[in-house]
Formats: sequence, structure tokens, C-alpha cells
Amino acid sequence: MLLCLSANHRTASFPVLEKLAAREDGGLESALRDAPGVDGAIVLATCNRFEIYLDIDTAQPVAPELMPTIATALDVSVETLRANMAVIHDTQVPEYLFAVSSGLESVVVGEGEISGQVRRALEESRAAGMSTSQLERLFQSASTTSRGIKSGTKLQSAGRSLVRLSLELAASQIADWSTAQVVLVGTGSYAAASLKALQDRGVTRVGVYSPSGRAHKFAERDGVFVIDGQNLPEHLSNADLVVTCSSADTVVIDYDLMLGARLAPGCAEATLIIDLGMPRNVDPAVGRLDGISVLDLETIRIHAPLEELGAADEARCIVSRAASEFVEQQAETSVAEGIAALRSHITDIARAETERVANKDESGVAEAALRRLANTLLHSPSVRAKELARAGRGDEYLDAIELLFGITVERETPATKPATPAAAPVVPTALPRVAQAEDDGALECPVHTS
Repeated sequence: MLLCLSANHRTASFPVLEKLAAREDGGLESALRDAPGVDGAIVLATCNRFEIYLDIDTAQPVAPELMPTIATALDVSVETLRANMAVIHDTQVPEYLFAVSSGLESVVVGEGEISGQVRRALEESRAAGMSTSQLERLFQSASTTSRGIKSGTKLQSAGRSLVRLSLELAASQIADWSTAQVVLVGTGSYAAASLKALQDRGVTRVGVYSPSGRAHKFAERDGVFVIDGQNLPEHLSNADLVVTCSSADTVVIDYDLMLGARLAPGCAEATLIIDLGMPRNVDPAVGRLDGISVLDLETIRIHAPLEELGAADEARCIVSRAASEFVEQQAETSVAEGIAALRSHITDIARAETERVANKDESGVAEAALRRLANTLLHSPSVRAKELARAGRGDEYLDAIELLFGITVERETPATKPATPAAAPVVPTALPRVAQAEDDGALECPVHTS
């Protein structure tokens, strides 16, 4: 059974998201690996969400066993976890993840970075030995859906992202992008996206500083030079704009560092710092210095534009259809073992009868007829089994073959909706417009014809 625990920009406060992002590497994964009832897990951590996707035996470990285990691993109280995490169950999980991967649940609706982060989360889970076949199918289907939305709708056509939104918000403070001196802190995917967005605006002078020492490899890009720790204060002093997007779990630019930069002779008249780090790369106290403005994720999400309703609605319809198909395919797998067992049973009977008549039928006609008969007998029950599974009646098929043929198949725990922990929000924020459309008929998913 699938389960998602989601702390995101809608359900959780910024300090809580920051706390979750600063978790000890491997601690949560190790705790989940040892947790009873957990078959697999994938952790999706971005600058505005922290989510755990679980493949579990039943929903029972959520309360009281699993939540305390996760809280301990993340060094937060159970109460904090319950108050800031939405619990998304079973068949709701695919629709939610598909929406997340497509950028529909992002601060900037339609932003493109999230799809890559979803792929990397799956890769990291594989490397840690925490993925399962069900989680693999879930995340691969999410990536497929995201690609379909990118190519089939206008949702991501504007190339929207947190990086580009932050630069739009900064535009009024940068007189001339072509002469602006920029310091870029970090060398990961967000740093690469930031560099591209800066260059698109005409920035030509960018210095990159890496707390982890990877700046030289990143600086192979045109127009980028390396800043080391020794000359960082000098470059901060001269910078018109500082963009930080390091994955460091401690502050990179603290108050004393920036104070020294501001006191240096010939420092820039004003410096804007865009902090895209999670947790923060910049000490909030830096914003109190004269001539310094800090734009962090908490501020950026307040100014995020409303989604483009037409493109978003079309994308949500695609997500809804893809999720329904995924759930139906998953239901079919619940009877696959029963179909295989019945096929084996009938085939064995046909084989035994073939051997009995083999000496009397040297031409092989009887053998071929028996094979055709076996396949004919199996066809309708196999088709019917899949139909029943898609309708949520797979157990009836398994009951029938057990009653009629004595074939017993091990079954998964029924995917019924479990009781919800008292303090945890349950209704996921995903797909509100599609759900509303089903209620009042205000919106219909567009039907595409060739």
C-alpha cells in the first residue's frame, strides 16, 4: 500500500521546512529501513517541500509506531510532525505525486526543476536499497506524466521557476544587468539554473563560490570565475547581487562576514541577496545591515504569481487521467498471481491429457487441439479477472478460483482507507480544481482528437 507524508509550502511553516531539510544524512532512511511494516521509502526534499513516499504492508504503523520513528529521525516532536504534515493515502498518492512532479503543486506553478528532483529522489532511493517495484512504477509514471504535460500543454512554456521569479522580483533593484557584479554560492542544479537565468538577463560577470570546494569544475562554464574562501569577503563587498543556493546544512554567509564586507572601502552602494537555500544559506540578521536587502524563500513564495488557469486545468486533467490509469494497472497486478495460478492449473491438466493420448495420436492433432482448448478456456477468465480488479472486485476472482479449483493465492492487505491520526491534516492540497469540477460540472477535461 502507498502512503505519503507531506510537509510543503501549504501545510508547513517555513521554520519547520528548514528544520526538516537540515536532517542528518542517512538517518531517516536508516530508521525507515528498520521500521516494521515498511517495505520501501523514497524521500523527496526540495526547497519548499519535504515528503516521504512509503510502500507499507498496512496503514497501521502510521499511528502510533511510524510517526514517532520519523519524528525521532528528523529531530522534531511528534506534535510538530502531525501539525505540519499532510497524510495522503493509497489511491490518492499517485494523483498527488503526478501533480507534484508536473509543477502543479510548486510555489511557482509550472516550474520545471521539480521533475528532475523527483527523478533524483528515485535514484537516491535505489542507491540506498530502499526502493520497491511499486515505488519504481509510481515514480517512473510520475516522470512520464510530467513529460507529457511539458510537451502537451503550455504550463511550462514560460520556463517559470523559483530562480526566474526571484530575479523578476529583484529587477527593480538592479539598474543594469549587463554591468551587475554577481556572486553565486553553490554548484548544484539550482546554481546551474540560476546561472542560466542570470545570463539570459544579460549578466556577464559571475563569480562562483562553493562551500564544498567544487567551484573549479562549475567554473568551466563561460563567463564564470572561481571565488575561494579567502577572497569571498572582497567579492561580497563589490557585489550588486548575491544568489545563494548551496545544499550546505549550515549558514554560509553570516552576519560577521557580511558586516566586514560592508565596512570595506569602496563597497557597493547596495547589495541584494537572494537566498534560495534550504535550510537558509544566509543568516537572517544580515538583512539588518545598511545597504543590504535579503529575499528568501519565505518572501518569494508570498509573491508567487497565480497559476495560469487554462494551462493548469488542462494539466490537472492529464494528471487525473494518468493517476486513474495507474491505479487500475496496480489493481490488475493484485490478480496477476491468480491468473498465473489458474493458467498453470489448466495447462497441467492439458499436458497430462496430452501425454495420455500421445501414443494413440502420432500426428499431434489431439495435442494441438488440447492446447487450443486450454487457451480458449483461459481467455475469458483472464479478461474478466482484470475487469474485476479495475472495478475493485479482484478478491471475488481470487475467492472464485479458490472455491472452484482449490487454488490458493497469497493476497496483499486490502487497500482500504485507514483511520487518520487525530492531529494530522488529511486532504491533500493537490488537484482542487479537478475535484471541484466533478462536483459542480464547472469544468470538463478537454478531449483531444487526432
